[in-house]
Amino acid sequence: MKIGIGADHRGFKLKTRLKEYLLSNGNKVIDFGPDSEAPVDYPEIAIRVAKAVANKKIKFGILSCFSGQGMAIAANKVPGIRAAICTDKELAYYARAHNNANILVLPSRSIKRKNQWRPIVETFFNTKFEGGRHQRRLDIIKNYEKKR
Repeated sequence: MKIGIGADHRGFKLKTRLKEYLLSNGNKVIDFGPDSEAPVDYPEIAIRVAKAVANKKIKFGILSCFSGQGMAIAANKVPGIRAAICTDKELAYYARAHNNANILVLPSRSIKRKNQWRPIVETFFNTKFEGGRHQRRLDIIKNYEKKR
């Protein structure tokens, strides 16, 4: 699977661990930055990842910053993006099953234990969108995006 990852300086360490894990599981990973813990502007990275997902250059994105809020807000400005902040595997399940989320946002503030993120990531990638009434709701959002 082709996955894009990005973070700000507060999510850099988590992004590094995620990248190693994703690569070790046979995924192709595109790293949108940063390359260090030096301060960066999170919207630039979030938008680059979101555009790559929206343009189908990558299947999913994973973003990380301190609270997750900034990355999610910025990514969700790109039409077709459904970025979801997930702090446990149940939230990851519903983000995919009900909302067909295409970007997982991990807040480094809440993901503190060494591999706490692993079941969240695995659940996100392994959960299929249920469609049905959920598709109808996503169509409402899609139609709104087209009108803007």
